Amino acid sequence: MISKIQKDLPSTGFVRLSTVLQFIPVAKSTWWLWCAQGKAPKGIKLSKTVTAWKVEEIKAFIAGKGGEV
Repeated sequence: MISKIQKDLPSTGFVRLSTVLQFIPVAKSTWWLWCAQGKAPKGIKLSKTVTAWKVEEIKAFIAGKGGEV
């Protein structure tokens, strides 16, 4: 899984929820719950309706889970 992450995710920047969920296979509602509970990185509001996550934080989250979510 780690090699796929390194290959498919950019090294820096932001990713939207659809991309996050390709690497962390949970329901959208579960992801939002984890964010609210502090179990997952908080997103950054880019506009009123757009939220994105720092790639570095997503990679750290996955690495902290041992590559398994």
